Amino acid sequence: MSLQEKDTKYIWHPFTQMKTVQQILPVVKADGIYLITEDGRKIIDGVSSWWTNLHGHSHPYLAKAVSEQFNTLEHVIFAGFTHPKAIELAERILGKLPFLNKVFFSDNGSTAVEVAIKMAFQYWYNQNQKKTKIIAFKDAYHGDTFGAMSVGGRNAFNQPFFPFLFDVEFIDVPTKGNEQRTLEQLKALVQKQDVAAFIFEPLVQGSAGMVMYSPEILEKLLLVCKENHVLTIADEVMTGFGRTGKWFATDYINTKPDLVCLSKGLTGGAMPMGLTLCSNKIYNEFLSDNHSKTFFHGHSFTGNPLACAVACASLDLMEKSETWQQIELIAKNHQVFKAKIETFSKLKEVRQTGTILALEFNTEENSSYFNNLRDKLYQFFLNKNILLRPLGNVLYILPPYCITSTELQQIYDAIEEFLINHQ
Repeated sequence: MSLQEKDTKYIWHPFTQMKTVQQILPVVKADGIYLITEDGRKIIDGVSSWWTNLHGHSHPYLAKAVSEQFNTLEHVIFAGFTHPKAIELAERILGKLPFLNKVFFSDNGSTAVEVAIKMAFQYWYNQNQKKTKIIAFKDAYHGDTFGAMSVGGRNAFNQPFFPFLFDVEFIDVPTKGNEQRTLEQLKALVQKQDVAAFIFEPLVQGSAGMVMYSPEILEKLLLVCKENHVLTIADEVMTGFGRTGKWFATDYINTKPDLVCLSKGLTGGAMPMGLTLCSNKIYNEFLSDNHSKTFFHGHSFTGNPLACAVACASLDLMEKSETWQQIELIAKNHQVFKAKIETFSKLKEVRQTGTILALEFNTEENSSYFNNLRDKLYQFFLNKNILLRPLGNVLYILPPYCITSTELQQIYDAIEEFLINHQ
């Protein structure tokens, strides 16, 4: 029985309709930007394997860090114990986000968000203040656990669970031309004084279709929240670690969030891990002789030493000038290509922030994850040994930082071919 046959027999894949999926490709090896399949195909990973892989696959420096840590300490309970790599990681991450003071470890992006939501609610609860509302952007995506689904856009992803999600106040995304409307919506909601927190994906809404907005309007929104004593949660799971051209998307603004959620690129894409960072203002409200004010949340693999070690190694690579030269190279190449193609009539809009380039196609259907163009785009590029996983009619490139200009051009050429030759 082949790997594909065994996979079909035993495995249920995420975000996949298993009845209609055309093929599941067995990847047996990966190197740099390439995924290598069982039959020897080399596929360019143009989406960094769901936005996680920063430095390229099978990076020897990351592999060495995991190996050395495994031979030292592979895991220890994180309640009542700690270890050097967790301390190193927390100290170094807080050094990059110096307006925050404490790090809470979890397992992935959804749980990093879940932790932030729970912290925000309990922060007010511990003060005997009734603040039970959260504000979020329409069409947001923050993960698939129940709290994360609640603050995400209501759509087919979570429709079976609508009766179980808590109420959230949704405001428009402040895209160009809509900034003032969003600002007024936020002002009206916070006046009620029952809002616990405002959660947002800074500058780029990922799964919504790489929807982008300016740092200037985000600054204004956060100032409104600060003035009205509303906690702010930055979901930097996708935008963190250089994706927008700076270490974090919140580096573009002066008014800083109270909580930041990290995952994906945190470990360079090598291992699952999530972090929720908060200010002392929040942390101190959980310090009490009353044990009921404890933050009762945890995971079996909280602070896993292997994940902490590889995250520290990824930070080593992020701190190299060569990495930032590559980030700049990708951004500049994207800018040049954007200028070249944005007049194509097939394109409604071309958007770019840092290493993220998104092409929204004109179609008879509305833009959405379920747009029928998605499968045609996906298969076209896969046939050319390029992995681009469209968000409906939005095609995007989000590559590992090790990609070369030549390899980027290979992707660009394939996109141009589609734009010229396909209806």
